[in-house]
Amino acid sequence: MTSITPTGKRIWWNEPIEKGELIWIGIIVIWGIVLTVMMPAWHLYGEQNLSTETYRTTPAMYQEKTQKMVDQYTIRTEGTRQFPVVAPPVGSDVYLIARLWDWWPILELKEGQTYRLHLNSMDWNHGFSLQPVNLNIQVLPGYEHVINVTPNKTGEYSIICNEYCGIGHHNMVGKIHVIK
Repeated sequence: MTSITPTGKRIWWNEPIEKGELIWIGIIVIWGIVLTVMMPAWHLYGEQNLSTETYRTTPAMYQEKTQKMVDQYTIRTEGTRQFPVVAPPVGSDVYLIARLWDWWPILELKEGQTYRLHLNSMDWNHGFSLQPVNLNIQVLPGYEHVINVTPNKTGEYSIICNEYCGIGHHNMVGKIHVIK
């Protein structure tokens, strides 16, 4: 059969399937089965699942909790805008605010210790991307997202908004310091 054959005489479902096409169909079916099995297996055994702990909140309530933490645990200020650097006790709840166009405050955490990190947006949809760890979370207004974080390496980590939030989006960078 060629492309020159008149349309009326070509009935595609009556044509035999060539060997090469059958091989590719088989590969696709097998790959689909592998991926279908891997998705739940990776969820159960991949050890990369974030907590699904999320609470409804208001900007005022969340701001109050964050301000209380900042007032209690600030150790210094940093940067041109003098952001507070907060060093909370090990195992405590740590609050981070996303708002146009910054992450507030700067956190100082201890290596190998676990903290409960609370995230909330005061205004728009933001993306929490912790680099170079490649941890990504959508931070939505009206919701307090809670994840357990255990830093395993000292250094300075950047928090980048990976969800376009307006004209100053490219400046929305925060920090987490991890110390011994």
